[in-house]
Amino acid sequence: MPFVKEILRHRSLSIVGLEKNTGKTVCLNYILGRLNQLGVECAVTSIGIDGEQTDAVYGSAKPEITLYDRMTFITSEKHYRLRRLVSEIVAVDPRRTSLGRLVTARVVCGGKVLLSGAATTGLLREQIGRFRTEGVPLTIVDGALSRLSLASPTVTEAMVLATGAAVSPNIGQLISKTRFVCRLIALDEVEPRLQQALNPLERGLWAVDSDGGIHDLHLDSVFMLDRESDSLFAYGTTLFAAGAVSDRLLKHLAAQKNIADIRLIVRDFTKFFITPEVFANYLRRGGQLNVLQRSTLIAVCLNPTSPQGYNLNSHDACAALSDALGLPVYDVKRV
Repeated sequence: MPFVKEILRHRSLSIVGLEKNTGKTVCLNYILGRLNQLGVECAVTSIGIDGEQTDAVYGSAKPEITLYDRMTFITSEKHYRLRRLVSEIVAVDPRRTSLGRLVTARVVCGGKVLLSGAATTGLLREQIGRFRTEGVPLTIVDGALSRLSLASPTVTEAMVLATGAAVSPNIGQLISKTRFVCRLIALDEVEPRLQQALNPLERGLWAVDSDGGIHDLHLDSVFMLDRESDSLFAYGTTLFAAGAVSDRLLKHLAAQKNIADIRLIVRDFTKFFITPEVFANYLRRGGQLNVLQRSTLIAVCLNPTSPQGYNLNSHDACAALSDALGLPVYDVKRV
C-alpha cells in the first residue's frame, strides 16, 4: 500500500492536479479504498464539484467517487439528493451556496456520491477544524480543476499531487512542468522565530532588518517597485511578500546588483504565480527563496492517459518522473 500509511501521519490531506483530467478522482478512490481496508474512518469533501460521471469539457466518462461505511462526507443539498448510497445526515450548514446548503452526512451503506463542497479555503479550514474537534482522524479534500490553493499548509497538512498526459503528452515537457511545481513545494521554511513574526502579516511587502525587526515598505502594488527601488533595501536585503508573488517582482529583484544578498520570503508555494524561466533566473543569479510554511508532499501520482487520446507508457513515464523529481511516482491503477 504505497504512501497510504504516510497519509495517516497527518490530520488533513488535499488531492490536487496540475491540470484537469490528471487522475485526482482515481487517486482519491485508491486512497479511500485502502483506508477502508485498514479500518480508518475519515471525512471527505471537495472544493468545487467532483465525481461527475461525464467530463463537462470533453464528454468522456469519468470515475465516480466511492465512499464506504462509516465515512463522513460533505456535499450540497442538490448533490446529496443524487447520492447512490445510504447515509444519515449529521448537520446542515445554514449558509447557502449556489447548489443549496452544505450537508454533512455519515455513510451507513457504501456507494457512489457526487461531492460539491466549500467554495472558499476559509470555509474549508472551518470544516477541517470541526472534524478535528469531533475526533475524525483524517479529512480529505478533493480539488476541482487545478486549484492549488487548497494544498496550502494553512488549509491542509499534506498533499498528493496528480500529474500526467493531460499536462503534456511530451514526457520532457511533463517532467519540466511537474518538476517546477515540486521545486516550489520543496522550498525551505524560515526559522521559527521569523515565521512567528511574519505570519500575522496579510498583505504588502515587508523588510526584515538584521535584528529581526519588521518594517512595512508601503508598496501596495508591484508596479511601484521601479519608483521606490532606492528605498526597497533601506532596512536590509531580507524581504517578505505577504500576498501573491508574480514574475514582475522576481525579475526586479534578479536585476539588482546585490542579488546574491537578497532573500525573498513567501507565505507558501501556492502564492507563486511565476514562470519556470523567471524562477530559474532568480536562483541562477544568486537570489534566495524561502516560505513561511512548507507543504508536505506525500506522493506524486501519474495518469498516463489524456482525454484527447494521448497515452504514455506508464512504467517508463513513472520511472522518468521519479528520476527527475527524486521522489516515488505512482500509477495507482498499477500498484
